Amino acid sequence: MQSELAEVIIIYATKSHKDLNNLLLDKSKDQLIALLTSLLTIYINDRNSSTIREYVTVSMAGYTHIDKKIGYNGFKQGTAIGGKPLYCEAKPQNINTENNKVIKHPRKLNGGGNFTDYTHNRLQKDKSENPNMLVSGFVDGELIYILEFPFNHKTFVVNLNKQLKRHFPDGDESGRFLRSANFDFNDYSDCPTLKVVYLSKANLEKTKDNFNHKFYDFLKQL
Repeated sequence: MQSELAEVIIIYATKSHKDLNNLLLDKSKDQLIALLTSLLTIYINDRNSSTIREYVTVSMAGYTHIDKKIGYNGFKQGTAIGGKPLYCEAKPQNINTENNKVIKHPRKLNGGGNFTDYTHNRLQKDKSENPNMLVSGFVDGELIYILEFPFNHKTFVVNLNKQLKRHFPDGDESGRFLRSANFDFNDYSDCPTLKVVYLSKANLEKTKDNFNHKFYDFLKQL
């Protein structure tokens, strides 16, 4: 982290807003741009929080972001008068290329995501609500794609159900969860209503080494 950005963050956390304002007013326009760019780079690549990637994904798909840890990630009003809101569940993935250089098995974008602490009961709720899934991929914080499809696509639900049945063959157990129910593009690639919300083919080509090759081919032909 740049020393100037570190100073700003520490002042923000330990001093008054007046002190922060005085510090920022002493900065040039170029310095402020550099500080903001550095902060956004750190935030959008944060491995412990996907909030900003989630916000970008939801907003670009035309939903209003819901800033809560529990529940769906966004909503928009139904087209019918008095219709109930249509919810979405965002699953953004980010590849940090610098981190990939130092780990044994570098991560690749595969059009996937996961549901944490999943249960049969949660699956039934999701099937009942049928939110639209928003699957997105970033490389070093740069958005490459957003794909949208309904949760209740048969292949997608079957995959989640199989994982739950392996973990809870006799149904849910109090206090226990399937820590991660995973999926990838194979679980929705045949969906007839799959929608491409965003796809940068130029950036896809530029970052192709960070993609599962079958998923890369799938995106290329969309």
